[in-house]
Amino acid sequence: MNEYIQGEARIPEAEIKERIARAQAELKTAGLDGLLLTQDVDLLYFTGSMQNGYAFLPADDDPLYYVRRSVKRAEAEAAIAVRPLGAFRQFGETLTADFPAVMRDGGKRRIAADLDVLPASICQKLSEMLAAAGGEADSHGNSSLLDGSALIRRVRSVKSAWEVGRIEAAAKVAAEAFHNCLEHVREGVSELEWIARYEYEIRKRGHIGLMRMRAYNQAVMTGMVASGAAAAEPAAFDGPAGGRGLGPSAPQSVSRKRFARGEPILLDVGCCIDGYVIDQTRTAVIGELADDLTEAYGVTETILDMALGQMRPGALPSDIYAASLQCAEAAGLTDHFMGYGRDQAKFLGHGIGLEVDEWPVLARGFNEPLEAGMVIAIEPKFTFPGRGVVGIEDTVLVTASEPKRLTSLARGLIKLP
Repeated sequence: MNEYIQGEARIPEAEIKERIARAQAELKTAGLDGLLLTQDVDLLYFTGSMQNGYAFLPADDDPLYYVRRSVKRAEAEAAIAVRPLGAFRQFGETLTADFPAVMRDGGKRRIAADLDVLPASICQKLSEMLAAAGGEADSHGNSSLLDGSALIRRVRSVKSAWEVGRIEAAAKVAAEAFHNCLEHVREGVSELEWIARYEYEIRKRGHIGLMRMRAYNQAVMTGMVASGAAAAEPAAFDGPAGGRGLGPSAPQSVSRKRFARGEPILLDVGCCIDGYVIDQTRTAVIGELADDLTEAYGVTETILDMALGQMRPGALPSDIYAASLQCAEAAGLTDHFMGYGRDQAKFLGHGIGLEVDEWPVLARGFNEPLEAGMVIAIEPKFTFPGRGVVGIEDTVLVTASEPKRLTSLARGLIKLP
């Protein structure tokens, strides 16, 4: 076994080949000649490595992975051919030499890239290189990269059996850690103390130490563990609950607030094994929860069941989201659904895999039908300012028949003595 490869961490070569084939089919359908991959997670997905560099995926040829560092590490990990990047200023010439049919002089070739995550300064430099190689020209005659981010996210939205296995492994670790830490949800324990125990439990079981997000200026911590009023405080994080956090430099998730009797405690935690993420939420209370909050929690389970009932190939994500809004309205809880007031999140669930915020999203505007193999975290929650947040979240696999729940925690409001 290579010194750099540890057990299940290596993505099987057959996986990479199948992903590349699907992406090339999408390129041909879109009339694109090639796809330039720049972001680390996209590189990992299509090459099996995330060393610093770029990968070029032509529509009709074998891809190449151009690596700045470490070339040695990339050669050990990647399932496609690796080349040293060399001088970045000559990258356009390198591409032209390696892919003459795509980059030939004078041809207006249509090259896409992951523009949703590519910094503008690098995009500009890459476009200038393409101009010299005869790339697609805009209305001013300048070469420019086209946006291939939707293509990438569509390909990544359908998980293989191997990927689902990684997510299930993360779910198992998260469940074990959750159960080991549940006894520490007691009066006087701070949110920060509890998440530290949970992080220790998942870290020693293989959690990589972070959970990745794609969205600009968005970050997700290991969990959004918050209690009472602290859970209901709004944050920049695009989710139904932000949390008080530890200050302006960490304005979300756990704070130093201590758990108290009779308040809802939101335990929204995840885990990342071999790069793949699980996301789950349970609500706990020390003693008894107020009747209206208990009833609101019950509605979250109703919404989850409704969504599960519609989670079939062919269903539209936007329709499932619209049905959740109707459930919240019928319960008289529209103003509290997925946040409060202007800080309400506009979705019910999100795709999950190598990143927390993958496609599809159960939200307006997502009108491409669900497919078997998609993995979605469904998270109905209600926010009550000054009082707290109640909710539930399960990660679910869309199959050809019944949806399969990948999270293994028992459902129900957790009542602690």
